Amino acid sequence: MNSEAQVKYDSVARILHWVIGLAIIAALVLGLCHDEWKTSPWMPGVHKSLGITILALSFLRLGWRLTHTPPALPSTMAAWQVALAKATHWLFYIMMIGVPLSGWVFSSSGPYPLNWFGLFDIPKFAVEKGSPLAEAAHEGHEIMGTLLIPLLALHILAALYHHRWLKDDVLRRML
Repeated sequence: MNSEAQVKYDSVARILHWVIGLAIIAALVLGLCHDEWKTSPWMPGVHKSLGITILALSFLRLGWRLTHTPPALPSTMAAWQVALAKATHWLFYIMMIGVPLSGWVFSSSGPYPLNWFGLFDIPKFAVEKGSPLAEAAHEGHEIMGTLLIPLLALHILAALYHHRWLKDDVLRRML
């Protein structure tokens, strides 16, 4: 194994990271533009399709992460930074699964069919509109989606901090 392979995530982890990351950003932008959905009828379908994609890829990524050891963090990182990095990454997994899953549950209570980019239907959960489960899923989806924004900003800023100021390999591990 060459030295680059030991400091970088493998290609599967890197591809999943960037595809999921870009999909999350796109889904967040569409979610924040929720008021425009009435005038742009394609937006909710794309938002929901991105959510289903994020959910599926996140389960794949979690499985990959649990079976493939990531490269070590720099030995120069303080213990609190290592703990924060690990906690942030596990919180991302919770959000990458929780946000789309809650959206799917809430959308299941609506009258419209769910489909993936118009290619095939997604089965709905047996959830009634206005039920406590539908309301909790809706509220949870909005709260987690809102909390995902500062978490994403923290992640990006930390990567840039490591790259520009500390000049370590933390960002390059994922490139």
